[in-house]
Amino acid sequence: MQVKYCSSCGHLLVKRDIDGNNRIACPECNFVFWGNYSIGVGALVLKDNKVLLVRRAIDPGKGLWTNPGGYIEQHEPIEQTVVREVLEESGVSAMVKEVVAIRDLPRDIHNLYVAFSMEYIEGEPCPDGMEVDAAGFFSLQEIEHMNVAGFTRWLVDVAFHGKNQGLIVDQNPIVPLTGYSLFRVSTHL
Repeated sequence: MQVKYCSSCGHLLVKRDIDGNNRIACPECNFVFWGNYSIGVGALVLKDNKVLLVRRAIDPGKGLWTNPGGYIEQHEPIEQTVVREVLEESGVSAMVKEVVAIRDLPRDIHNLYVAFSMEYIEGEPCPDGMEVDAAGFFSLQEIEHMNVAGFTRWLVDVAFHGKNQGLIVDQNPIVPLTGYSLFRVSTHL
């Protein structure tokens, strides 16, 4: 779907050269349409050397096993999104430990996916009955015989074989930045 009207003043948009790129912009105000973007999150929750997976009950990927995840809501910090998605899809409570992988998928709606390693807190896996029809913790051996999505297989490899600590939540940045979610490499060796 192509954007046709300015979301600020309602004027018909035109193509203009902006910083050497042909962009859709408003000829009457300063509005520039920079593109469509979506940000997804995924959880890698480990418990007893098993990873939490859910089976998709809807498309895309109906019938495939994936790690729990979803899309951020406007004004929702990314680390709260992944906690919410794990709880909604599997009934499991988990806490963000670190960012362990990022997938960039440039297309008409440019998709960025951030994968988090998460610490299991409590709960037995239980599907939500809408997006997910099964949930559980599975070993690498069990996963080999399951219908697991390719990208999830890659993430499971990251979860079990990642050698370095990922980006951790910066709870105490050197400068107060209210409203930001900040992640950094650990300063601990």
